[in-house]
Amino acid sequence: MSKNKISKTLPQEDLEHVLMYTKPLWEQLRGGRIFVTGATGFFGMWLLETFLHANEQLDLGAELVGLSRDPAAFAAKAPHIVKSPAIKMHAGDVRDFIFPKEKFSHIIHAGTTSSAPVPPLEMLETITRGTRRALDFGVACEAKRFLFVSSGAIYGEAPSAQYYFSEEDQTAPDPMKAGSAYGEGKRLAELLCRIYHENHSLETTIARCFAFVGPHLPLDAHFAIGNFLRDALEKKPIVIKSDGGSERSYLYAADLMIWLWTILFQGEPCRPYNVGSERSISIKALAELVRETLDPQQKIQIGIGGKTSFYVPSTKRAQEELGLKELVTLEEGVRRYFDWLK
Repeated sequence: MSKNKISKTLPQEDLEHVLMYTKPLWEQLRGGRIFVTGATGFFGMWLLETFLHANEQLDLGAELVGLSRDPAAFAAKAPHIVKSPAIKMHAGDVRDFIFPKEKFSHIIHAGTTSSAPVPPLEMLETITRGTRRALDFGVACEAKRFLFVSSGAIYGEAPSAQYYFSEEDQTAPDPMKAGSAYGEGKRLAELLCRIYHENHSLETTIARCFAFVGPHLPLDAHFAIGNFLRDALEKKPIVIKSDGGSERSYLYAADLMIWLWTILFQGEPCRPYNVGSERSISIKALAELVRETLDPQQKIQIGIGGKTSFYVPSTKRAQEELGLKELVTLEEGVRRYFDWLK
């Protein structure tokens, strides 16, 4: 999707899906106020729209304030969101934004730079300074709950094939690789959450997110499934830039929202939860799935070489402790996203 293109609302079936599985949780936000960083990105757009739907359907009387570097540009992109009196945008950079004067009951810190290529130092600074700033604000505004959107990148590389990362794992990114800035930044940010929980009694919950698919996912970034859908939409050959041997898993964005809202409201503080699908699929098989789901006549171009990796979570903790599970299949998620794009 072009950055200048006006966005459209999420599918009604997705909004109803999220509310169906989170309805009792929203009572915690009745009459409350929530602050969201990263409000204009992939996660942010879903958070704002699912909040709006729940707020309206349940008559919560809640308010959401989203942090944006350019509120005017966001208003032009998503007029259907900002027209709601329950949504306000606050101008600022996540690293040094001026604190709003209002009190907030909940904070979701989803601000990151993962979808845009930035220098490692800027990546590290944005994650660490941004998290410290968001936590400081959580203390200043006397928030009850704080959700940090972390990443499965904190685990580093899988030690073997078919290795499902568990929250108990002590693996880590290689600190001698500049490309580890994102994963190391998230690790340090999680540590900050622990420190603020102990020093300020801020209930910091942590969601370690893996890979996802759904409306608002960038089509021109480093997300393979987004690139494949772009190729299919333009009726061009689906291009795999490697040999397609690496394996990933993809949770549909509506399910992602169920998991994030549940972790915010019910997650145990400082007990991270992996967020994602346990269904592993190779990049080559993913391209074939996109083709078969959307257009069996589509051609696939496979590259050569590339390091094979396995990036799939174990979600046993989230399933057993919070009752979360994957509800929308990958095939159905691809179809819904493609229909939305069209």
